[in-house]
Amino acid sequence: MRLWVRAVPNAKRSEVVGWEPDPRLGRVLRVRIAAPATEGKANAALAKLLAGWLGVAKSRVVLEKGASSRVKGFEVPELPGGDLPPIP
Repeated sequence: MRLWVRAVPNAKRSEVVGWEPDPRLGRVLRVRIAAPATEGKANAALAKLLAGWLGVAKSRVVLEKGASSRVKGFEVPELPGGDLPPIP
């Protein structure tokens, strides 16, 4: 399934913030990332954080769209029951 994420790099700490509306995509998951947005560091940290939040291997979370954009599309596996975990 496709998961749309709005990344905020250079944050104080990495965390999943919550859902927010997006006029083009419906809703996106807002995530703060402590890594800088240089040389793919924030993208790698974002994939690792999402994998931990979803409870799947990091290799199963694949950045499909938006490598240099704040809004990114990740391909993630279907979860048992089809529901995403609650926001911490």
